[in-house]
This record gives sequence, structure tokens and C-alpha cells, in this order.
Amino acid sequence: MAGNDLGSLLGGLLGGRGGQGDLGSSEGGNILGSLLGGLLGGAGGVAGANGGQAGSVGSNPLGGLLDMITKSGLVSQEQLDSWVGKGDNQPLSPDHVKQAVPGETLEKVAEEAGVSRDEAADRIARQLPQAVDQLTPQGQVPSGSLEDIIKDQRL
Repeated sequence: MAGNDLGSLLGGLLGGRGGQGDLGSSEGGNILGSLLGGLLGGAGGVAGANGGQAGSVGSNPLGGLLDMITKSGLVSQEQLDSWVGKGDNQPLSPDHVKQAVPGETLEKVAEEAGVSRDEAADRIARQLPQAVDQLTPQGQVPSGSLEDIIKDQRL
């Protein structure tokens, strides 16, 4: 599945569900979907920079996405482990998002969401930990297609 399709799927499924904080709004899913689409699908994105690492997304899409955001420098392994695990989620700062996400990708995400670059970074910092936490309620990364994972978790 192409990066933009995967980002759109995640954005649509997370954005289309009802009522749980920022992720329940179309803004939450759409901004994360745009970010993932930009990182996975853009030539200047992480997948291109890592020699096509996004190819591993096919066998375990969620695991591949988590690997990609860690290798990109967007999050540390310790942060990611806290989001996947059952304890408290370590925060992600908007400033770190601005440093780790390529400038043109963050600009595109902001433009698609109709917000400033700073607001896009703020939303990503708030919503990414929540999304990962909600997709991994058992404290581990489930296998299967991303669509099935989201449906299984009733997101």
C-alpha cells in the first residue's frame, strides 16, 4: 500500500470515529493521516531517506509505522515504548516535532489541515501518543492490516 493511501486510511478511520478527545474529531485523524502520508509517501520524507524502509510496512503496517517514526527521530524508543505499554504516555513536544519532521512535510500537513505550522506541530504532539496508545491497548503491537487493527480496537 502506498504511503499516501496508508496515511489516508489512518486519517479516515481515526477521523471518522466518534467522541474520544482530539482523535475523535476529523482534525485529529486528518492531521495524523497527512503526517504519515507525507513521511511515507514523499521523496523528501523518512521512507525515502531510509532507503525505502516503509517497504516493511506491508507485513506489519503498525509495526512498520512505529519503526519509521522512531528511525526518523520523531520519537525516542523510550517514548514509543511508553505509548505502546500500559503505563503513562511520555509526552512529545511540539518543538521536537518541528525539529524531526522535514520542513516541507510539516508545511504540507499544516496546509492540508488549514492551520499554522506551529498549530500542526502542537496537534501532532498531542495526538500521536494518543493514537499509538489506542492502537495498542494490550501493551503490544498487534499484527494484521492497519484497517483490521483499527476496526478490532473499535476506533
